[in-house]
Amino acid sequence: MPSNQSPLGARPARFRRERILVVGCGDVGLRVARELRGRVRLLALTSSPARIGALRAQGLTPLAGDLDRPRTLARLAGLATRVVHLAPPPSDREPAWRDPRTSALLQALRLRTPPAALVYASTTGVYGDCGGDKVGESRSIAPRTARAQRRADAERAVRYFGRAAGVRAAILRVPGIYAPDREGGTPRERLLKGTPVLRPEDDVYTSHIHADDLARAVAAALWRGRPQRVVNVADDTELKMGDWFDLAADRYGLPRPPRITREQAREQLAPLLLSFMGESRRLDNGRLKRELRLRLRHPTVREGL
Repeated sequence: MPSNQSPLGARPARFRRERILVVGCGDVGLRVARELRGRVRLLALTSSPARIGALRAQGLTPLAGDLDRPRTLARLAGLATRVVHLAPPPSDREPAWRDPRTSALLQALRLRTPPAALVYASTTGVYGDCGGDKVGESRSIAPRTARAQRRADAERAVRYFGRAAGVRAAILRVPGIYAPDREGGTPRERLLKGTPVLRPEDDVYTSHIHADDLARAVAAALWRGRPQRVVNVADDTELKMGDWFDLAADRYGLPRPPRITREQAREQLAPLLLSFMGESRRLDNGRLKRELRLRLRHPTVREGL
């Protein structure tokens, strides 16, 4: 019989290799897989039959299942020794502040022996507007947007799951993800459109992490993350949003974007884009370096671009 004390149990030797389940295996998930390949067995949940071949080609074993259809997730119970949860909440469900996908995943993982560790990628948007302050993980959250409220709901569920099931559940709060080899992963497209940014006196601080460094942080947290611990996964950059676009424009040899007032932005920009211009914070990444012992390959966006 499998042991109740170890997720590896007393199974045959072929099953004792660490089995990592990646839920939400998009760009970052595939980067995580590359970090771990050869050391563990990699599994990936997918609701798309069209992705099965591509996942196999990357060294992952595809598992059919849909977070929006909880009954399809039962096979996940007791399957993985560690879980990476990168799937975003749905944006078209009521109530708007809930994340039913995370609830469905955790319910499935409870059905049998739970994993030893779970890493959930949340967003730094849960902090809300901090007026440009330096923000550590102990700061109370104050999510202002529906998307950030859904992430806060997922964080609460992950923490409860960790405490109730005895799982080391690590929550990584992630800012803007960028990488030149990531679709939409640089400001280049926006610069080509000439989309304006705020003038310096109205501008906000924005934070970043290179997709490869994020993947390395996720992999590290699977073993080094402390139980129910939050970690800001951000680089050392302290730039206002307009300066970030100016830097990218200079790197690409493109014109710098026009600067406008906040009032003009309300008239000219889409609500989603405008929402990112309403929150200002700088992130303390000390835990990332001390606890996960991560040395950033791209310490600032200057190197990353």
